[in-house]
Amino acid sequence: MSQMFDSQLLAALLEWQAELGADEAIGDAPVDRYALAAAAPKPAASAPAPAPAAPAADPVVDSRRLAAGAPDLAALAEAQAGYEHCELKRGARNFVFADGRAGARVMVLGEAPGRDEDLQGKPFVGRAGQLLDLMFAAIGLSRASPDMERALYISNIMPWRPPGNREPEAAEMAMMMPFVERHVALADPEVLVLMGNTPCAAVLGKRGITRLRGQWTQAFGKPVLPMLHPAYLLRNPAAKRQAWADLLTLQTRLRET
Repeated sequence: MSQMFDSQLLAALLEWQAELGADEAIGDAPVDRYALAAAAPKPAASAPAPAPAAPAADPVVDSRRLAAGAPDLAALAEAQAGYEHCELKRGARNFVFADGRAGARVMVLGEAPGRDEDLQGKPFVGRAGQLLDLMFAAIGLSRASPDMERALYISNIMPWRPPGNREPEAAEMAMMMPFVERHVALADPEVLVLMGNTPCAAVLGKRGITRLRGQWTQAFGKPVLPMLHPAYLLRNPAAKRQAWADLLTLQTRLRET
């Protein structure tokens, strides 16, 4: 009877301990859990965080640096031709810098090369360029003139042809403007002629060439005359009367200085 009681008591005690969560056998010798934790292998050190990527270069800051470092027109053309931030460069055949006589009294700024300009690497050589030559010849100016008094110097805001002859985007013009400003400073014309809306937007921050044309203003420290683009005149022949009036305005200005 005593033995049965003892066994029943022991079974009850074991069941009670299991309910309390003591369901593992305990060894005969004590275990130092702190020593076990100290001897456990330490986790491998995590790899150092990767260095932050260098910030992308600002296209306008880069063009300012390159333009400012050009001591002459040849160096400026080389710096601009090597400029890599403008995507128009990838699809263009040729870099189009300028034509005519650097140092001429009149510098013409157009928009961007078209198909013919892209093929030949010169500004204003297509139908619009032929009309431009006729227009300025009417007041005695020519890009081919050996006489600097009668010479003409021609360039564009953009040196690469936009796909499909689309208008240059604002960001594309912004990255070219330091080159344009340096170009004007090195060519040092007496008068700057802006042909059409795009150069007016880039240089003057204004659009609406039919309102702006024929009105003298200032930019880059030079007198500036906005005029209708020859391509516009080819589409709107009646506007040639206004273009002729602007040419006479230019001629008068040159005679007075």
